[in-house]
Amino acid sequence: MNDLLAMFVTVFLAEFGDKTQLATVLFASERKMPPLMVFAACGGALLLSAAIATFFGTIASRYLAGVPFKLIAGIGFILIGAWTVMQYYRGA
Repeated sequence: MNDLLAMFVTVFLAEFGDKTQLATVLFASERKMPPLMVFAACGGALLLSAAIATFFGTIASRYLAGVPFKLIAGIGFILIGAWTVMQYYRGA
């Protein structure tokens, strides 16, 4: 159960305030579709992308068992964060 909670919190925090959520806000604010339809379409898209990621992650784990994915992902997030901070101070 702790693993499920950790996955939920990690993915929730990663998605919170990202481009996907902002796109959903924009779709909902246009009022061209009922909010339930926006929710269903965006939720379905996130579900499909998670299914694809799970599929490829399962395959990758078979062939790339020795690769430290958590370390690589962590370094990647740190680099993206540092780049974002640099862009902020450059005024971009």
